[in-house]
Amino acid sequence: MQLKPLDDRVVVRVMEAETTTAGGIVLPDAAQEKPQRGEVVAVGPGRLLESGERAELSVTVGDKVLYGKYGGTDIEVDGQEVMVLRESDILAKIVS
Repeated sequence: MQLKPLDDRVVVRVMEAETTTAGGIVLPDAAQEKPQRGEVVAVGPGRLLESGERAELSVTVGDKVLYGKYGGTDIEVDGQEVMVLRESDILAKIVS
């Protein structure tokens, strides 16, 4: 199944949660935090402005992003966990 987000929404494939701490301690599933990073897999056409034009999104497919812990909607598509967010819920792009 493919998703085509509307307006300024973005579909992000959720990256796996960290299973160890920086000090090397292995975390059980119950102690792991909800992941806050992912890869953009689809973007909408942009928010519709009052002038009738579309505002351009600042993220593109393939970008790695950080998003808010409680933003967006979690869904499962073809066995993969994805999140549908508004562009404003994305905090930053990850630049390597």
